[in-house]
Amino acid sequence: QVQLQESGGRSVQAGGSLILSCAASGNTISSYCMGWFRQAPGKEREGVGHIDRRGHTTNAASIRGRFTISQDNAKNTLYLQMNSLKPEDTAMYYCAAGGLSGCYYWPPRVSDFGYWGQGTQVTVSS
Repeated sequence: QVQLQESGGRSVQAGGSLILSCAASGNTISSYCMGWFRQAPGKEREGVGHIDRRGHTTNAASIRGRFTISQDNAKNTLYLQMNSLKPEDTAMYYCAAGGLSGCYYWPPRVSDFGYWGQGTQVTVSS
């Protein structure tokens, strides 16, 4: 099992940048497909991107070129670098760990990810 804890969310103005972190304990994140998801009020949870064991990332078209997923296996931590933030990026952001097959699909299937953090709120004002 793995336990996940996100941090780094806050309020920021449009055009700003944030780095979200997801600290893992228990098993190492290199054993999983790791993903970032977000959920805005009244909307379904959507995949932002995921990273597989080889470090290959897949991102949503809406954030491509602005957000970067990375992981530091030595620190057992997943990151989401967010640049050029827009008001439509406002959401609760979650990190998740799933079986290796979770990274086979795009958009990612929420059901493929069995471990979730509590989320961190990102609010972007115009």
